[in-house]
Amino acid sequence: MLCQNCKKQEATTHIKRVINGETTEKHLCTDCAKKQGYDYDGFFDDFSLSIPNIFSGFFSDTPLALAGLRQDRCATCGSSFDEIIRTGMVGCADCYERFYDRLLPSIQRIHGRAKHAGRIPYTVVDDKPKAAADEKPQAEPTTEEKIATLQAEMQKAIEAQNFEQAAVLRDNIKALKGEA
Repeated sequence: MLCQNCKKQEATTHIKRVINGETTEKHLCTDCAKKQGYDYDGFFDDFSLSIPNIFSGFFSDTPLALAGLRQDRCATCGSSFDEIIRTGMVGCADCYERFYDRLLPSIQRIHGRAKHAGRIPYTVVDDKPKAAADEKPQAEPTTEEKIATLQAEMQKAIEAQNFEQAAVLRDNIKALKGEA
């Protein structure tokens, strides 16, 4: 395809722009692209994909009204909010509490929410990881406890003159005792 501008050289640059829902496309040769400001020589020279650079972009649009507050420092690690913005790294766990109000909007943008919605957190018990929900397991009632519960229900059924229910409970008690 020939350049749409000079119509002489082969088009090497494809430019697609969407403005207010309207899409425009250009196919330009290298020379015409440079003349129109689409010079990509050296564009990626200063570009890096390090994690701090990626995350620092999430903090970059923090309101300038907070600029005076940015010199607050974390008592534990000494990081300032300005350093967190610049590096994209939080100094320590206490920084989240110290800068909570300023970090919250960025955390919500990154994760989509600010409350944990994943797996159950684990704790270490006796040098073994254990789910927090498993720390207090519900004990299975013993056979004697089951029989006592059924006997109490049977007595209530007899008092209410619900003899069919009482007969079913009696049969369940016999099955638990092994008398069936």
